[in-house]
Amino acid sequence: MAYNIDKTYVFLDRDGVINKDSPDYIKNWSEFEFLPGSIEAIKLLSNNQHPVIVITNQSMINRNLSTLDNLEFIHAMMKNAIQKEGGEIKDIFCCPHLPEEDCECRKPKPGLIFQALKKYEINIEKSVMIGDRAKDIECAKRAGCGYAILIKTRNYMRTMDSLKEKKLTPDYVADDLLDAAGWIMRIGRNSS
Repeated sequence: MAYNIDKTYVFLDRDGVINKDSPDYIKNWSEFEFLPGSIEAIKLLSNNQHPVIVITNQSMINRNLSTLDNLEFIHAMMKNAIQKEGGEIKDIFCCPHLPEEDCECRKPKPGLIFQALKKYEINIEKSVMIGDRAKDIECAKRAGCGYAILIKTRNYMRTMDSLKEKKLTPDYVADDLLDAAGWIMRIGRNSS
């Protein structure tokens, strides 16, 4: 497979990175709220040769809290709102399974990233995964992503403890998605 070496693909977790997370899940569009700077960050990345792909666990489907149609509507509205501001989400891969189903696509397993690799010409060693939980960083490392960025949330200390137990370290800890996008832009300039 021929890779486009100019492109660094960016994998994004959704809840807690693009939009506010909820312990009750984001079950419909009215519960979806973009985090400050997230649309701007996606615009910055997608307009600078960094295609954005969302990689998200959505067990609310198999918990029967919402439907696949609702999830697809949320994603269509999210993509549309970002596109209106000049950004682009290239694709979305999601796992609807419960943890106990032990599927290959639920993070921290790298199955969703592997699905993206089958569909697109991605140089995994140049790619970046951005998430707010230990499972996102572990998924990135297991998939072979070149970089893994952790977004600081209120669970930051617990996440760092979990990563330390697994002997995993993020390549960068960002305050938010816009900070992470800025870091990606800086490393891109430094490597050229």
